[in-house]
Amino acid sequence: MKIAKKSPRQAARELALLGISQLPRNKEKLDSKKLQDLLLAAVRTLTMEADECLEKAAEELQKASDRLLSSQIGATDLKSARTMVYEGIEFSQTAINGIGSAIEFPELIQLTNQPEVRSYALEILIAVNSNTAEIDKLLERSIVNWQIKRLPRLDLDILRIAVAEILYLGLPEQIAIEEAVKLAKRYSGEDGYKFINGVLARVGEKMKAGTALA
Repeated sequence: MKIAKKSPRQAARELALLGISQLPRNKEKLDSKKLQDLLLAAVRTLTMEADECLEKAAEELQKASDRLLSSQIGATDLKSARTMVYEGIEFSQTAINGIGSAIEFPELIQLTNQPEVRSYALEILIAVNSNTAEIDKLLERSIVNWQIKRLPRLDLDILRIAVAEILYLGLPEQIAIEEAVKLAKRYSGEDGYKFINGVLARVGEKMKAGTALA
């Protein structure tokens, strides 16, 4: 299984996403020490998630082993044996996917120690925290038949990061959308990335029309 390497900015984006939910409501309380604490907490979250991925993978492998053994000694006919084998293979595939996810974490955790990664993560957190009202206003106008307050928190955080990068950090719109979709595929629900892609596409339309901050 080939695992794509993350760039420093991708690592920073992921780090910011894991820390953004802990931002204080009072912007004045967000000092340098607080931001560093948020990033440290995000790294700890990554470490725990890696451990959980490996534990789940081990459980799925055990299920696969049990199912395959049952197919050998407990099946009453060829059809039930085949079903048990297929189930064992599915459990194994789930375990492999879990291991693949866990493999990414050491690299990501190592990247978070790089100054450029932490620096850009801080820039994202500051941009979101300082401009939440403006960002949410634009998102509210870009969401069709839905309300921003009803969005899953993770989806909203991904959207806020993308808009902050476009409006305040100079990231080209298309790259911001692509990176947000990557985050959504990793952290959001099954179809979350499609929703996020659609909302950000409408944000882009408003920017082209010059009405993003109108």
